[in-house]
Amino acid sequence: MTTPEIETRLLTRLDVEGLLDPHTCVSAVEEAFRLRGTGGRIESAVLGLHGDGGGFHVKAATMLGDRGYFAAKLNANFPANPQTNGLPTIQGVLGLFDASTGAPLAVMDSIGITLLRTAAATAVAAGHLAREGPATVTIVGCGAQALPQLAALAVVRPIQHVYAVDRDASVASEFAAMAAERLGVSVAMAPDLTRATRASGIILTCTTSRTPFLGVRHVVAGTFVAAVGADNEQKSEIEPALMRAAAVVADHRGQCETIGDLHHAIAAGAMRASDIRGELGDVVAGTVRGRLNDDEIIIFDSTGVALQDVAAAAVVYERAVRAGIGQVVRFGA
Repeated sequence: MTTPEIETRLLTRLDVEGLLDPHTCVSAVEEAFRLRGTGGRIESAVLGLHGDGGGFHVKAATMLGDRGYFAAKLNANFPANPQTNGLPTIQGVLGLFDASTGAPLAVMDSIGITLLRTAAATAVAAGHLAREGPATVTIVGCGAQALPQLAALAVVRPIQHVYAVDRDASVASEFAAMAAERLGVSVAMAPDLTRATRASGIILTCTTSRTPFLGVRHVVAGTFVAAVGADNEQKSEIEPALMRAAAVVADHRGQCETIGDLHHAIAAGAMRASDIRGELGDVVAGTVRGRLNDDEIIIFDSTGVALQDVAAAAVVYERAVRAGIGQVVRFGA
């Protein structure tokens, strides 16, 4: 009996970014959270290891439906890379498999997937938890994640104005000019964090900070905060007192208890795990209410869940096959 040859598609970052737009990614990620919230057939796991100056993490998920997929993403995260080595902070690959046969379907660059699916989760959360109507936005941290965050947010909320904040004022200024041109909205560098955030209805934190910097004094009633940066147990952006004062929605309860800003709030004695309102999947599925009133401060603790990766990667793969994009290899040949 002849064994069929398995074709695996290799996709670069340019391939990924050309195949996955913000609207489609937001829709795919929202559906994955809805599937989780309704008890659908989706499972995920995470593994992290620290190295000198950075670390590695593996996030994996299986998503079963009309066609089942398994994805495993291996990312390296080295914050000093841009300054010391001229390399991106995040580098990695994602493997996509057929969940029914185990066949390796694709190997793709993970940076594009990570940026787009992380931003999509923010947009899904904002769509369900931020106040309705046009918003003024403060984005803290003007690195690679910043532009995808704003582009995805624009899918679910009209953006009136953006304040850009970064520990390096020149980075914030350059980003403001670039983002204004790319997105067609008003973007300005903000030298003062408090003045910017208190004038904003949406705050996005996308930093590698290990010291919390956003507190009760920085937010006003009704603010939605997407805390994106704390993707390992050493990172922290939101002060425990603000976590306690807000309604907290987690992307994944267990993961946020281990590596998110919820983890730090619990360690500080400011919260218990049971104090969160629920998971984003529960909110999307309608089994947990999101915003109760216009005055609530709501924090989305976004640690990055592998269900986002498999949902985004499946879209990229299916579109690549239809368009004939990517190099096809046969590892078993």
